[in-house]
Amino acid sequence: MRAETQDKTGSEPYPDEVRKGAQPDEVRKGAQRPGEAGTGERPDEVADADGPDAGLNEKEIEDTLDRTVGEGRRRMHRGWAALTSTGLVGGIDVGTGVLAMLVVEARTGDKLLSGLAFAIGFIALTLARSELFTEDFLVPVSAVIARQSRLRSLMRLWVVTAATNLAGGWVFCYLIISSFPDAKKPAIEAGAYYTSLTPGWRSFALALLGGAVITLMTWMQHATESMGVKLVPAVTTGFLLAGLQLNHAIVASLLTFAGLQAGHTSYGYLDWAECASWAALGNMVGGIALVTLLRLLQVPDKVKEHVGNPSSTVTAR
Repeated sequence: MRAETQDKTGSEPYPDEVRKGAQPDEVRKGAQRPGEAGTGERPDEVADADGPDAGLNEKEIEDTLDRTVGEGRRRMHRGWAALTSTGLVGGIDVGTGVLAMLVVEARTGDKLLSGLAFAIGFIALTLARSELFTEDFLVPVSAVIARQSRLRSLMRLWVVTAATNLAGGWVFCYLIISSFPDAKKPAIEAGAYYTSLTPGWRSFALALLGGAVITLMTWMQHATESMGVKLVPAVTTGFLLAGLQLNHAIVASLLTFAGLQAGHTSYGYLDWAECASWAALGNMVGGIALVTLLRLLQVPDKVKEHVGNPSSTVTAR
């Protein structure tokens, strides 16, 4: 009679793995439950896959949050010189996109193609590590929520970055119009479009989209450390903002500045101020509500961890 190894309950013999030296417990762990034939998964893996967080890679999101909070803390602790110069070059970098957009549109008449050309500005923004006011709806806001920086530091960052973005962009747009006379016509038309977006639901909806798109770009770029991968959202976001003419406070302002500098416009700086303020409000709501807060809610435990370990600058009186 062939010898077989049985368990104490008299159940079926163990498979060949037992006779080859595997421990009975190891065999039981690898055995399939009824109804799991052919899955190739262990029971605990099956249970995890059916859990409430199935398909959510929390570790990657937590790593993204850590990088975002760390970067936000760094941005808000910069001195005045670094903060001012970063904002100025941010306006200039995006200005390179305005240059490409206006010249391409003047010479091709294709708005979608010129919108794609505008992505040059966001490539420059990414590679040069400068920043826009509207990028600050994710990184520093996350740091404040995580209690790694103060609200007043966020206000300082917003005001200085917005002002210096506009100043740097205004100067660069002046150089564009002075150097490329054929860019005047599309610049005037672009300015007329953006100043027509007076306070109302459509202009606000366009601003919500503009804020959400650029904040999503910022989140995606913090999800990777590869510069090559970071360029992908830079290009796609630049195209969406300019090619589809979303209401983005900084982009709209620079194009309006170019139109005003070209002369003979039906709009002025007061029209720009009204529309830019409305766009900034919509960008802020869209970026923070539609992207930042929802992303933080994906990893509430990690947020609580940061909140439970606040920065000394927050706890100091």
